[in-house]
Amino acid sequence: MDEETFWQAAADHLIRYSGAFTPRIIERASGSRMYDSAGTAILDFTSGQMSAVLGHSHPDVVRTITDAAATLDHLYSGMLSRPVVDLAGRLAATLPAGLSRMLLLSTGAESNEAALKLAKLYTGKHEIVAFDRSWHGMTSGAAAATFSAGRHGYGPPVPGTFVLPTPNAYRSPFRRADGGHDWAAELDYGFGLVDQQSSGSLAACIAEPILSSGGVIELPEGYLARLKEHCEARGMLLILDEAQTGLGRTGTMYAFERDGVVPDLLTLSKTLGAGLPVSAVLTSPAIEEVCHDRGFLFFTTHVSDPLAAAVGLTVIDVIERDELVSQAQLLGKQLSERLLDLEDRFDVVGDVRGRGLLQGVELVTDKASKAPADGLGRAVTAACLDRGLHVNIVQLPGMGGIVRMAPPLTIAADDLHAGIDLFESALRAVLAA
Repeated sequence: MDEETFWQAAADHLIRYSGAFTPRIIERASGSRMYDSAGTAILDFTSGQMSAVLGHSHPDVVRTITDAAATLDHLYSGMLSRPVVDLAGRLAATLPAGLSRMLLLSTGAESNEAALKLAKLYTGKHEIVAFDRSWHGMTSGAAAATFSAGRHGYGPPVPGTFVLPTPNAYRSPFRRADGGHDWAAELDYGFGLVDQQSSGSLAACIAEPILSSGGVIELPEGYLARLKEHCEARGMLLILDEAQTGLGRTGTMYAFERDGVVPDLLTLSKTLGAGLPVSAVLTSPAIEEVCHDRGFLFFTTHVSDPLAAAVGLTVIDVIERDELVSQAQLLGKQLSERLLDLEDRFDVVGDVRGRGLLQGVELVTDKASKAPADGLGRAVTAACLDRGLHVNIVQLPGMGGIVRMAPPLTIAADDLHAGIDLFESALRAVLAA
């Protein structure tokens, strides 16, 4: 099929689910690169959909999929296999003692959906709190807790979902006398509003340690501890969504480790499958026991699938064997230094933020005004692709100038620096034009 026929077929037969498709037909991918139909290599600074932490077509993952497909890939949902129980134990060994019970699922939205149901069943309450830049999925419960996009035109969401202001240090109006970001006052103010709206049935707060789709907004140090205190004071559970931050990407195995705060429920997806549909919910024995006694039901076609578990085990094996957590920390420092250098030299680079190999660059019209630069962001993205670099612009209103960078943990240092060189080249070319 030639390219013209391909794109016509896509227009004729596909339901469009977001913005325009990237104008390349991707034929294959390996390591940190994708290759289009013309054979052009594209350096992947998004790890697919922020997922492929081991790069594309990692030989260990390929071998695992091949073996599982040939022996045991799928079972009736009420049956168990060794890979599922092994994965539960392996994940528990990487986590604090309070997170030792696992439910294995397929997608991030699904794992968040299950976590929300567990929290509601355990507490006997139904109200959920999330950030106003949150993205937790597109299924009903997860979508109700997603405030950054997708809320208009679909009728009423699940009732009883409230927002907290996202602690965006670059743009928050909450300031101390010295001009610094007063995140504590912002959080207290947010919960004051939640208390006024609540009917007295607050069940849980769901949050990402770094709001990736919300603009790569990192929760300040100390924020998670204060958030946990607010939750405990109201009898709420704390759910952390580490779809993009889990499994080493931020330079620790899990992003919450930096803060020493253990959530009541943890959801994993994207990185756990290294690009395949694998997700999990983890919680404590106490919460699991209560929910089981109350008849917890989350019976899906692919719950506890052995192939998914085998892939998850392989991902953990490779991360530990190849010391990719420390690799992400080391390369993340280099990435941050390069991006901060761009911030120093370009008036349109307003802010650099993130941790490890999940970082963001906010492009603005100029540093003084901080005006969002959606058009600039789109132009730079296109110019990067022309040069053989794929980066991701946050596709939300007023946020089209926020560039997400999340290369694989396996990326070579030379490729990391080559990617930043291409980004700078693209930025210079767009500004010159």
